[in-house]
Amino acid sequence: MITTVVTAPISGQKPGTSGLRKKTRVFMGRHYLENFVQSVFDVVDAAGKTFVLGGDGRYFNDRAAQVILRMAAANGASRVIVGQGALLSTPAASHLIRLNKTDGGLILSASHNPGGPDEDFGIKFNMPNGGPAPEAVTEAIFRRTMEIAEYRILEAEDVDLSRPGRSRLGGMQVDVVDPVADYAALMESLFDFAAIRALFASGFRMRMDSMCAVTGPYAKEILENRLGAAPGTVANAVPLPDFGGMHPDPNPTWAHALMAEMSGPDAPDFGAASDGDGDRNMVVGRGIYVSPSDSLAVLAANAHLAPGYRAGLKGVARSMPTSAAADRVAESLGIAQYETPTGWKFFGNLLDAGRATLCGEESFGTGSDHVREKDGLWAVLLWLNILAVRRESVAQILAAHFARFGRNYYSRHDFEAIDSARAEALFAALRAALPGLKGRSFAGLTVEAADDFAYSDPVDGSVSEGQGIRILFGKGARAVFRLSGTGTEGATLRLYLERYAAGPEGLDEDPQQALAPVIRAAHEIADIAGHTGRSAPDVVT
Repeated sequence: MITTVVTAPISGQKPGTSGLRKKTRVFMGRHYLENFVQSVFDVVDAAGKTFVLGGDGRYFNDRAAQVILRMAAANGASRVIVGQGALLSTPAASHLIRLNKTDGGLILSASHNPGGPDEDFGIKFNMPNGGPAPEAVTEAIFRRTMEIAEYRILEAEDVDLSRPGRSRLGGMQVDVVDPVADYAALMESLFDFAAIRALFASGFRMRMDSMCAVTGPYAKEILENRLGAAPGTVANAVPLPDFGGMHPDPNPTWAHALMAEMSGPDAPDFGAASDGDGDRNMVVGRGIYVSPSDSLAVLAANAHLAPGYRAGLKGVARSMPTSAAADRVAESLGIAQYETPTGWKFFGNLLDAGRATLCGEESFGTGSDHVREKDGLWAVLLWLNILAVRRESVAQILAAHFARFGRNYYSRHDFEAIDSARAEALFAALRAALPGLKGRSFAGLTVEAADDFAYSDPVDGSVSEGQGIRILFGKGARAVFRLSGTGTEGATLRLYLERYAAGPEGLDEDPQQALAPVIRAAHEIADIAGHTGRSAPDVVT
């Protein structure tokens, strides 16, 4: 029986760059999840349509999936494809949407944020191309949340999601699928699995930290079962509702156990980590950390070594805060290069139009045109393919890359859980100061230009303004300021720092030392300590 439930708008249901994220208990509150889901179904007109559903397994994932299934049935959806156990990595969900030519999908995740009853939860809608909903759609969903008066839900028993199979929920077909199988087949079509198997057979050792998150089953199946990596290569492989108490953000701060192992006396040859929903990655060599910006550049320079990219790249796109290292590779290849705002949705038009093949952003996200999301395990497999063909270490590959292209020293400093009013005041003061910065010197660096980044989409002509404040010092040195839209508490100030060294000298400095003048200049220009009371970041990557 379909029940129509009277409700009223709930404030604050505005999706950010990666959907709606709040504390789990907020989502568990009366009508909260239902209001948002009904708003999505109203905007996309769910009647007669097919959707993909799954999430990263965090607390409330299983219950939310059952509610969404019953609401989809009540709103007239014809079919929902759901991952077994309500699990799907974000890139795997994107692939299923594209593979099955569905009308979109609902992904339950707060990405790299912690999970648990007192931590974070999230939901976002992905379009039929497999990518995150564009701003026009998320704005329409938000408007609907502010006027909603009722939602529809089917009164029924829970669907058995414990094993693959087909069932009916009211008039709707529910297909429970293996969350890994189709994604693993896609990876096997892109990479030289035989070469990677031979690499592992030669004694090559790896550590993959899945951080008790959704990538565990994917990594176990692909790395250990299909590629022959030693049992136990994948650590923290079982997805847990609270991620085992871990913060599933693959960076040197939160993946500290992996970093310690990779710096130890018996370190493996290669290390990697992925996040809560499987779309981010960190790559580490023996005794050497690879920044996300450098990783994108190395992958672009070597992608032709993998079967899926032997025909060459159409273009390389990066988010504005990401270093310009990939631009130098694109220039050498004679292909297009694009600088977009942060948020994977901005890459979607470029990928759909065939203008770009590889994309990357500063927050440990890398991907290609195989899906319309960033893809952590894909990036790890491309690195493995490159290592298998070149038969060099990560350190050797990086050294050769820097010798050829120069080095873009780069770091991101995160100041987390800042009082929102203080953060906004910092940005208001910084924006007001922009016109007067050119020509002034700070920490020995002279400002050559300063602006608030705006992006004109070359495909559809749309304009996105206010995407981050850039302070350009010349010769490849700059500082970028952004407020993150992926948290659920207070504000996170992200400070991105970059300085270019052309070589051949000065290519092996410690990044924080190499960036020291840029760091001092950025703090002085923005008066970070004065506005926030913080003199040092919470996280350095």
